[in-house]
Amino acid sequence: MTPDRYIAHIDMDAFFASVEHLDHPEWRGQPLAVGDGPRSVVSAASYEIRKFGVRSAMPVAQARKLCPHGLFVPVRMWRYKEMSRRIMAVLQRFSPLVEQASVDEAYLDVTGLERLFGPPEDLAATIRAEVRRETGLSCSVGIAPVRFLAKIASDFHKPDGQTIIRQQEVRAFLDALPVQKIPGVGGRTLEILNGLGVRLAGDVLKRPAEFWRQKLGERGLWLLELAQGRDDRPVTPFTPPKSSSAENTFERDTRDPVVLRRWLLLQSERVGADLRAQGVRGRTVTLKATFADFRKLTRSRTLEEPVNDTQSIFETALALLKELNPRQDLRLIGVGVSQFGERSRQLSLLEPEPQAKKPKGALDQALDAVRGRFGKGAIVRGDLLNFDD
Repeated sequence: MTPDRYIAHIDMDAFFASVEHLDHPEWRGQPLAVGDGPRSVVSAASYEIRKFGVRSAMPVAQARKLCPHGLFVPVRMWRYKEMSRRIMAVLQRFSPLVEQASVDEAYLDVTGLERLFGPPEDLAATIRAEVRRETGLSCSVGIAPVRFLAKIASDFHKPDGQTIIRQQEVRAFLDALPVQKIPGVGGRTLEILNGLGVRLAGDVLKRPAEFWRQKLGERGLWLLELAQGRDDRPVTPFTPPKSSSAENTFERDTRDPVVLRRWLLLQSERVGADLRAQGVRGRTVTLKATFADFRKLTRSRTLEEPVNDTQSIFETALALLKELNPRQDLRLIGVGVSQFGERSRQLSLLEPEPQAKKPKGALDQALDAVRGRFGKGAIVRGDLLNFDD
């Protein structure tokens, strides 16, 4: 007998903000938003600050007005990625089919795992307990026969909750589900649906496929499929990233070469550390710049050999900045590395044997080891002393 198909969706609770509360016990229980620049947006909002109306993607200036006494802290993406890797390692213990959807969410195919972990309710509770034990963070879990319902279910009892939808419950669940809860139904689509009297997912079934094709094209057919509870998309295991990047928006526009140089060094450190953590190297270094008038430019250079050491990334980014030669103030600058993989070539018999090169990145490896044990601030390059990122 074929076991019922079950997909789990794991969603961390207010992830960035929760990591900040974890790392700073003195902040726990206080309203906190990740994002502190006057021209930045809120990247994450703790549940405490949401009570004041603060939400993700809201301009920080507006958020400060809503909650003047709230804590507004800078984004530490390196730390969130570090915690994300630990979370994904926990999830791998439950199923070989783990698909990371973002830094703080993942899908698992948990079909047939009842013998190991019990019914879906027990499995969800065990996943939540293991994530908390390993990381100190809470997550919410949704389990359903298809992907999109698992994602919807994980949001039903946040934070630190779980929702299970069995196959025999799918139809009743969809009949009562507000149509805007279906992934992909945005503002414009919702406006069209409401104009047609469609308020619940079950209402979509009142009209045939051809009607939805005429009204919404292929998107209409996809909506009908979901309203029927059909979603054949599998859980696809981890696919290695194709690039790594870091960027910053300045509090004040600048073209000061000293300031820009220090930002490039800091970003090169972040990107290099991420590449080394992944065990990859990249051949193409890209500089991204946004001017004060919001005009965007990028410059790239492909190197002879792939790199992941900070110095090579930084020197290339600095050369690209000199090529750019900004004559107008910048509001953002960023560094990225792509085209991963080692490069090899066939040596000619007439070529001399290559001399052994001094390995690059020895300093980086030492810095990585110290920071991995004692934290990011345990050791800082001299050029970045007293530089607040």
